[in-house]
Amino acid sequence: MTENGTTTHSRGPSEHNVRDQIVEAATEHFSHYGYEKTTVSDLAKAIGFSKAYIYKFFDSKQAIGEVICSNRLAIIMQVVDSVIADSPTASERLRRLFRALAETGSDLFFHDRKLYDIAAVAARDQWPSVRALEAHLRQVIQGILLEGRESGEFERKTPLDEAANAIYLVMRPYINPVQLQYNLDMATESAVQLSALILRSLSP
Repeated sequence: MTENGTTTHSRGPSEHNVRDQIVEAATEHFSHYGYEKTTVSDLAKAIGFSKAYIYKFFDSKQAIGEVICSNRLAIIMQVVDSVIADSPTASERLRRLFRALAETGSDLFFHDRKLYDIAAVAARDQWPSVRALEAHLRQVIQGILLEGRESGEFERKTPLDEAANAIYLVMRPYINPVQLQYNLDMATESAVQLSALILRSLSP
């Protein structure tokens, strides 16, 4: 009890700390054994918690994976946003967007292969974090198109949403983890060539 008669809750770790601890341990476990091969029971043993205790904070393994995936995708978007932020023209922003997405996706694939598996499952099953990334990218592309149209760099005849969606679809094999694994060898070169082709098609 405190002096004013209220009960304190200082015993044990806070719920936020426990959630962070579970996510941290799961990230490490998934990076060693892969997402699909790991069960909640495996995580419970690794962390030293009971399976029931973990379910107090996450209702499924996917819920834990969703947090990890969201964190990774947020980092990717921060990198992409910072790379294109100071581009002098809309054309250069589009080039940098293609290149940054290809490079960050390839980097995750090569250097964190087991965690890449989570991204692949998330893309396959359309987790909320993946849908959020797709929506963000479409907004970025649309913003670049608007900027280019206002500056006179891009044509204005094609409906904006149609042009933005077409560009996103061209980028998708280098964004979607399931597709990227089949395009890794050409990812960097393709980013350069495809952005050049799109820019030519956007010329007024």
